[in-house]
Amino acid sequence: MRLLERIFDLAIIGGGVNGCGIARDAVGRGNTVFLCEMNDLASGTSSWSTKLVHGGLRYLEYYEFRLVREALIEREILWGIAPHIIRPLRFVLPHHAGLRPAWLLRLGLFLYDHIGGRHLLPATRSVDLKRDEVGKPLIPNRYSRAFEYSDCFVDDARLVVLNARDAADKGAEIRTRTRATEIRQADGLWTVNMVNMLTGERSQVRARALVNAGGPWVEDVLGRGAGVNAKAKVRLVQGSHIVVKKLYDHDRAYMFQNADGRIIFVIPYQDDFTLIGTTDRDYDGDPAKVKATAEEIEYLCKAASEYLAKPVTPEDVVWTYSGVRPLYDDGASEAKAATRDYVFELDTPGGTPLLSIYGGKITTYRRLAEEALERLAPYLRCAKAREGWTGKWPLPGGDMDVSAVDGLIAELQRGYPFLSHEHARRLARAYGTRAIKLLGDAKSAADLGEAFGATLTEREVRYLMANEWAVTAEDIVWRRSKLGLRLTADEIAALDGWIRTHAVPQSPLLEAGGRS
Repeated sequence: MRLLERIFDLAIIGGGVNGCGIARDAVGRGNTVFLCEMNDLASGTSSWSTKLVHGGLRYLEYYEFRLVREALIEREILWGIAPHIIRPLRFVLPHHAGLRPAWLLRLGLFLYDHIGGRHLLPATRSVDLKRDEVGKPLIPNRYSRAFEYSDCFVDDARLVVLNARDAADKGAEIRTRTRATEIRQADGLWTVNMVNMLTGERSQVRARALVNAGGPWVEDVLGRGAGVNAKAKVRLVQGSHIVVKKLYDHDRAYMFQNADGRIIFVIPYQDDFTLIGTTDRDYDGDPAKVKATAEEIEYLCKAASEYLAKPVTPEDVVWTYSGVRPLYDDGASEAKAATRDYVFELDTPGGTPLLSIYGGKITTYRRLAEEALERLAPYLRCAKAREGWTGKWPLPGGDMDVSAVDGLIAELQRGYPFLSHEHARRLARAYGTRAIKLLGDAKSAADLGEAFGATLTEREVRYLMANEWAVTAEDIVWRRSKLGLRLTADEIAALDGWIRTHAVPQSPLLEAGGRS
């Protein structure tokens, strides 16, 4: 077994948004940081969200005012540090007679506009659905009034990877495809035994503090020899989404109320598609094997068809995805009512800190990281002068004004005139200013190497493998991008073949290993 000689200040298990966010914040405060993830970054819960940076309007009904306020504040902070992967989105909330009364919707949106320090995003407005274009896709004469409010859209998997990239740029060691098999503490240190899921190589790392950011596997990680009896419990809640061909031409999203008290979102997605989600149901089983069920797909189609003039059917669905949210079990009777707030459990066996994380949302990951480091402050170098730095320092590629993305697209087309507008736009939105680093000195399309389809080129694939820990075609077409929606099965297979030829070959261990 190979032992890393260096003793780290902090070791983190789990490469989702919480783990990578904590790694970034901790290394920026001067700590030495090691992170391991047993599959790809964001391969669990963090890439299966509804892709929103939002306050969570419906959480007001459960009196989660602190959570909503914190999330609303975070919207514009995150937009400011990552304007390439986060953008404003307007939501239309039709008033449905017989469900929540109009005055309650207006009150909720008044709070939504005013408790979270909104500065750049436009305020709520009333909408006459009979006159406004947003009423055209809806069933005629059924809905006459709506409210339009602001939130933001995010490329969730890229948010995770960019946090990891920034952490690594500042000195953190990030190991993907590396499973923590055993954790134990002795002599004031945590020792983490690991196995590389591709090669089978075993290694060991030591650290003064340990963070368990295993997400759905948080309790499983504790069972690997931590020597603690966890008091908190995780509640696994399945959330599924469907993607269909574009349902309407305008750029607004919808928030639809259902008779069961839940809501669903209908969101313009990847230019040519519409995303519909999500469901809320308790899940019992292996989180790595979660899939959207026929019942969930039918539920989402029916819920959307309650509002849309052209019904959505299961036959319209071109892709589904499903994830398990590792919520803190607060004893709520229904999954939809379980808290989305995060909870920490700090154990100190032998005086050595182990911080386990339950729950959390994409929107509040940065604040969660700050609070995690506040909890670990007695054991780490958490310089006060560096607190809050993650909300001011842009993520990789985000060093531009929130209004500058269109200018960057134009700059890419001027500098690389062989790029189509579609190609330049996709690169700008994925990589921000680092798109120029990716394209380098290319003078023609041929300089970008082999073309795999849907504007994906060898140059981009090599960049993702060298800079963003991509190992498989799945990493590239479903997490680093969503080009899997546009590429054929044969094109994806050809990409996988190219990767096998030009990079470290995959091992059967990867298939058998699951995720963490």
